[in-house]
Amino acid sequence: TYDACELYPGPNLNMVIGANGTGKSSIVCAICLGLAGKPSFIGRVDKLGLYVKQGCTRGLVEIELFKTPDNIIITREIQVVNNTSAWFLNRKPTTLKTVEEQVAALNIQMDNLCQFLPQNRVGEFAKLSKIELLEATEKSIGSREMYQYHCELKNFRERERELEVNMHYTETEQCRLCLGNVFTRHMLILQHLCREKTNSLEKMKQRVERYKQDVERYHERKRHIDLIEMLERKRPWVEYENVREQHEEVKQNRNQAKKDVKILKEKQSPWTKKIQEAEENLNSLDMKTSDNTAKIKEISQKIKQKQEALEIKEKKIEEIKQVLRMKKDEEMGRQKKIRNTQEIIEMWKIELNTMTVCENLQPQIDAVNNELKKLQEERANIDSDVSDIRAEKRNQEREEKRIIDHLGQLNNIMKMKEENLKGRFRETYSALMWLRKNKDKFKKRVCEPMMLEINTRDSRHAKYVENHISSDDMRAFVFESQEDMEVFLIRDHQKLRVNAVCAPAESCAESLPSRPIEELHRYGFFSYLRELFDAPHPVMSYLCHQYRVHEVPVGTEKTRDMIERVIRETKFRQIYTAEERYMIKVSAYTNLTLSTNTSLRAAQFLSSSVDTDERRQLESQQQDINNTLKSLDKRLTTLFERQKHLEHRDNELRQQKKELLERGNRRRQLESKIGLKYDSLRQLEQDAIDLEKESQLANLKIKEINKQKAELVTELMHLTKGIVPLSIFNGVLSLQRIKATAEKNRLEAEYKAGSVQLRAAEQRFRELDDRKQFLYENCKELMKQAQQACKLSPDQDLPKEFQIAFQTLPNTLEEIDAFLNEEKTRASCFTGLNASVVEEYNKQTQEIQQLTNYLEEKKNELNNYKQNISQVKERWLNLLKEMIEQINEKFSKFFSSMQCVGEVDLHVENEEEYDKYGIRIRVKFHSSTELHELTPYYQSGGEKSVS
Repeated sequence: TYDACELYPGPNLNMVIGANGTGKSSIVCAICLGLAGKPSFIGRVDKLGLYVKQGCTRGLVEIELFKTPDNIIITREIQVVNNTSAWFLNRKPTTLKTVEEQVAALNIQMDNLCQFLPQNRVGEFAKLSKIELLEATEKSIGSREMYQYHCELKNFRERERELEVNMHYTETEQCRLCLGNVFTRHMLILQHLCREKTNSLEKMKQRVERYKQDVERYHERKRHIDLIEMLERKRPWVEYENVREQHEEVKQNRNQAKKDVKILKEKQSPWTKKIQEAEENLNSLDMKTSDNTAKIKEISQKIKQKQEALEIKEKKIEEIKQVLRMKKDEEMGRQKKIRNTQEIIEMWKIELNTMTVCENLQPQIDAVNNELKKLQEERANIDSDVSDIRAEKRNQEREEKRIIDHLGQLNNIMKMKEENLKGRFRETYSALMWLRKNKDKFKKRVCEPMMLEINTRDSRHAKYVENHISSDDMRAFVFESQEDMEVFLIRDHQKLRVNAVCAPAESCAESLPSRPIEELHRYGFFSYLRELFDAPHPVMSYLCHQYRVHEVPVGTEKTRDMIERVIRETKFRQIYTAEERYMIKVSAYTNLTLSTNTSLRAAQFLSSSVDTDERRQLESQQQDINNTLKSLDKRLTTLFERQKHLEHRDNELRQQKKELLERGNRRRQLESKIGLKYDSLRQLEQDAIDLEKESQLANLKIKEINKQKAELVTELMHLTKGIVPLSIFNGVLSLQRIKATAEKNRLEAEYKAGSVQLRAAEQRFRELDDRKQFLYENCKELMKQAQQACKLSPDQDLPKEFQIAFQTLPNTLEEIDAFLNEEKTRASCFTGLNASVVEEYNKQTQEIQQLTNYLEEKKNELNNYKQNISQVKERWLNLLKEMIEQINEKFSKFFSSMQCVGEVDLHVENEEEYDKYGIRIRVKFHSSTELHELTPYYQSGGEKSVS
């Protein structure tokens, strides 16, 4: 409102008067914000920056307040950008807290509606309860003592309620409490409380006296338990001392056993020396025997080698004899071959002499050759045809495999759709299975559920189709005749709930849209809904008739951006954009166009689609290929049969040609064969073997080998003579070893007798050593237990107080155990006692002292209370009534000047409930009505503002 404005208030009442929008509220807002008030106190906007004039980046409020001895100037600078404030006190920077303290010191309360009531919060003032109105009035115009007195009285009442909790009074006391004032009631409460506490104190003293005997018995039992603990502490020390004495005794016996072992070892020493000499003699004999045995073994090895050489010579003689026998057999075989060859030559000569002059067979051979040439040409043509047919067959088979694979993919998609149907609509799926088994019962075509028959050309378009067609129709069967539909619905009396529809009698599948899609491209439409999917003719006819799919355009985001223009200019009843569906209606009454839009649901049934035209085309192609393959197989069978026939004829001709050629060549062959046989005969006669000469050579070789054998036999006899004395010496050594072994055994037997005693002594030493070690470890463990029993560290000696206490106790385990049993028996006689008795005794004693102090304190409190409460109540009520009388006098005067009636009075429900006191405002604006309390609901807005 203002670029700059300065206001100087005068004494008494100040009024700002002006028309709407002249800035009266701006001055009120400036006063509130300048005196550290919050925007919420004004009841308008909550951001500071919005109170600054539009177009400015900051605003400033400066207020000068009267104060003795010097006035104070408060400045607040508001920044629009970040809604922050800077504060200045007497034009020096300061903080918000300091400003709030200065304002509060002058009793300025911007949050008190009785002191600062902005126009926007008049309704809130009317909503104040009587209690809130009283407190706000006290804070606003009452003296500070008045509000303090009120708070003190409320605190007194709160303490009184606390004292009343769990209190029980006699009937007389209850009557006095009800009739008495707050002072009387509080005194009665304190008196009753003191009396109860005194009774409790007497009872506690009696209870403590009863506990005293139990405490004495507990201490007696404690003395027995302490003695038991001391006995249990001494017992491990006595046990340790006993084991230590045993250890010392065993240690002395072990040392004596060690000396005995040493003496016995010295006695055994001579026998040991003799046994060692006997062992050395035995070892010497063993070495001699080993050397002699090695020599015998060496000679035996040489003898073996000579024997093996003799065997080799025998084998060579046998080989020479074998070669001679083989040559004799070879010569006999040569003589036999000569005779056989001569016989064959004579036989062929006879055949040659009997053979006639060669006849002329060439014309017959030429005829056969011509026929063979024709056969080969025909076979070549057949082979070429077979290769072509096989290549064609392979091409057809590859194409068939491709189609089968593609159909498999389409069948998998259909299977997925069927599984979807089965999972969502099991009864529809059961009906589908029945339909497929009973198609012969229907006269015309029956289409399966639409969700199986409809196939979108692009999976992205499935959502448009599904959002347009109801889910009931998506799972409905489509019939071309009403009669077939009735047969299906009966369905062998199966109780299945399924949907079925009948296509219109007159087909609508080819219905044309009212406008070509090309005219709609400028609106972002790219197709009508019918063009986005394929379906059988009955299904498409039904959808065009029922859902007008040929009249529903599908658009893009461009359509969505200009939707109002599209609705206005195209006049369509249904429109699809990229993600929304629009339904347009024209009101029959107002002729206004109404549109509703909904977001498209994701596709559930048609997300996987099968192109039925493609599927039918593939199945047709597969059938054509099967027919072609059958035709090719028949042609191959015919060609194979012809090929087999030609092959058979070819073999016959070749055999005939062979026979003709053989007939012409037989004489030449015989003459050639006879010549070859003569050559072979001459070669055989040249290869004759001289057996007498071969026999002489063999005898000479055998004689030489026998000479070598005689030399080997001589060497063998010499070696045999050399091994005999060595064998005899070996026997002598064996006898000497037996004698030495017997001597060693005798010495060992004599040594053994002394060794038994030595081993016994060594065994005793080991046992004593083990016993000593065991007792030593036992001592360490018992020492550890004894120290733990006395709670001592390993390197800490037994304290003197324990030594002194142990001297008065028994010194043997038997006496200690007997004493322990006796003390435990005595301690067990004190049954039903535990530490809680002493704790309870001490606790009761402490509570008696606390209760005594408490009673003294309450007596003092009662005396102080008598002096304070009456004075506080009287002062507060006097001040309060005087203030309310002044307010009421002026309020009534103001209302009477307007020919209305108004009253302000003190509202009291219960004199002692100080937190329930309140100010009641009652007004009357019409002569025909009664005085009514000012409430947020009864009076009008103007009446509340005036009040």
